[in-house]
Amino acid sequence: MGAEGDIPDEARVILRSLASCWTDVADPKAMQVVRLKGAMTNKVYQIKWSTDPGEQSRKVLVRIYGEGVEVFFDRDDEIRAFECMSRHGQGPRLLGRFANGRVEEFIHARTLSAADLRDPEISALIAAKLREFHGLEVPGRMEIILWDRLRNWLSAAKSVCPPEEAQMLRLEAMDEEVSCLEEELCRGNHQCIGFCHNDLQYGNIMMDEETRSITIIDYEYAGHNPVAFDIGNHFCEMAADYHTDIPHILDFTKYPDLEERRRFVHVYLSSSGDEPSDFEVEELLQDIRKYTLASHLLWGLWGIISAHVNKIDFDYMEYARQRFQQYWLMKPVILGSSDAHHGSTDNSGSVFAL
Repeated sequence: MGAEGDIPDEARVILRSLASCWTDVADPKAMQVVRLKGAMTNKVYQIKWSTDPGEQSRKVLVRIYGEGVEVFFDRDDEIRAFECMSRHGQGPRLLGRFANGRVEEFIHARTLSAADLRDPEISALIAAKLREFHGLEVPGRMEIILWDRLRNWLSAAKSVCPPEEAQMLRLEAMDEEVSCLEEELCRGNHQCIGFCHNDLQYGNIMMDEETRSITIIDYEYAGHNPVAFDIGNHFCEMAADYHTDIPHILDFTKYPDLEERRRFVHVYLSSSGDEPSDFEVEELLQDIRKYTLASHLLWGLWGIISAHVNKIDFDYMEYARQRFQQYWLMKPVILGSSDAHHGSTDNSGSVFAL
């Protein structure tokens, strides 16, 4: 059975209803289904119908939710964020919902690649778009979600881990790590809080090649957080390429160097129209660097849980080990050295293929 057989009957009813409304589609039942690669949690399909000669084919996206994801986020919260983004013109429109998924507008733009994140022009476009995203007024909880999410995921990870696995991953030390990290990172009242994407990997960013406009998609993990966390998490994602034969292997030598980080932050801050001071740039750079530690812990825990609840072909446990190893490697560099607070040491490490 091919990709077409993966689409639930409930979704097919929605798809045929949509296609019936398009006068240029001859046969609403004659749809082509193509599985799109790179999704880490869900299964995503492009649905296409042939149209009258000379007309562009009709396309939509079907997203089938992954198993066990309710431990990570509240689906109703995600749908509310999705609908809010649509109202703000920030993402695809919601076209229909079914029991374990939804139908979305197909955006005629290309999904970015791992290499695109390092392109100075594209990186600047992402920085400006992210500043706009962070400024959106989104209904729902206004509180920072990072620390509760870390503790909830840690509890879930402990509940699914066998004792020997938990010992190998040092889960017994994580409660104290989270508390110490929260105390260290929440000092002072200078940090900017915004509506954050919290999963800004290249697969969640699309670009229109003609207009060069950026669209940020997939809001499953979105919520209010320090913007420094969102940017730091984005920088960490530059170590990943999910379209290789070994998509779980991370190369932290690809973490952006200080010049790249400073350029991103300068564009981010100046995109509002005001030129930032050197102090503002350096202060945000320092905060971003610290929040990479929270990113490593969060996605390490995500990897552990996913290894036990998700059947997608991805070595989640190996991914988790690498994120934790990078955390323990970089913690003394970032928090334990006065030099680290001035950006003299890069947040890079070796390639971990454990």
